[in-house]
Amino acid sequence: MSDEQPIIAIEDLPAALEALLFVASGAVTSGQLAEALGYPAPEVESALAELDLQYQAGRGMRLQWHNGRVQLTSASQFAPMVEKFLGLEATARLSRAGLEALAIIAYRQPITRPAIDAIRGVNSDGVIKSLLSKGLIQEIGRAEGPGRPILYCTTADFLQHFGLGRLEELPLYETAEAEEPRQELLKD
Repeated sequence: MSDEQPIIAIEDLPAALEALLFVASGAVTSGQLAEALGYPAPEVESALAELDLQYQAGRGMRLQWHNGRVQLTSASQFAPMVEKFLGLEATARLSRAGLEALAIIAYRQPITRPAIDAIRGVNSDGVIKSLLSKGLIQEIGRAEGPGRPILYCTTADFLQHFGLGRLEELPLYETAEAEEPRQELLKD
């Protein structure tokens, strides 16, 4: 926070945040917003939460959170209308293999390609390249261990593609083992 007095009243903070998020070229941190408005970060985060609740009450906009950053996006249910209005081509559909690999990355991130291969049971090089080119995943570093394989995680575009505001909105992960009890053989 700067040493200056806040430039707006506390009750106007959500509206001021909305204005800043509207003109921001991409996702920003609450610290950047706090600095611009002269408020402490906890007050800005509280006002962002208030704004988020307003948007979730049937509005056409949403706050999207990813890696400690927030941005203003259109609500996912209006994506077809927005694409049509802007003259954008429909987003390419993901293959079954792409969805499978993307689900593994989303629930296990950060994860390496060899770990993805082990779960899928097949080589995932082509699928990973496709997901990278679509901007749905990104490289975030290298794992410690033999060969130091690349670690992958999802991106803000992944959230937008699936209409999620944050990773915590993913449905709960259930394993096949939880659905069906394991049959074990008994030896005499």
